[in-house]
Amino acid sequence: MDDRMRIGDLTERAGVTPRTVRYYESIGLIPPGEREGHGQHYYTEETLARLQKIDQLKKLGLSLDEIHDVIDLYFIDPSGIQPKQKVLAILRQHLAEVDQKIGALQQFRADVQFHIERFERWLEERE
Repeated sequence: MDDRMRIGDLTERAGVTPRTVRYYESIGLIPPGEREGHGQHYYTEETLARLQKIDQLKKLGLSLDEIHDVIDLYFIDPSGIQPKQKVLAILRQHLAEVDQKIGALQQFRADVQFHIERFERWLEERE
């Protein structure tokens, strides 16, 4: 059975645009389609699986650079252990960054609240 498909079939099944496919090819997230005949590109089921995995990883909050670092592991490690360990490390880093941003925002909020109260006290003294 021939598992090759044209870009239109691929994009429809993956829920992406042809532009996305071409972009992902250009940055190495998916392999380029095989040219045949009149310049048509053909893609495999593995390319479809890669596009689906990319979508899942994007939904976890990974950037395309981070996905680039992990995507191949999903297709060379049948156990799934290595890619999940790498994604877990990335997610832990994201959590640390979020916690740091929350801390900075809490400090900023406290500073703003302090200044509000200071201005209110100053205005009340003048009334």
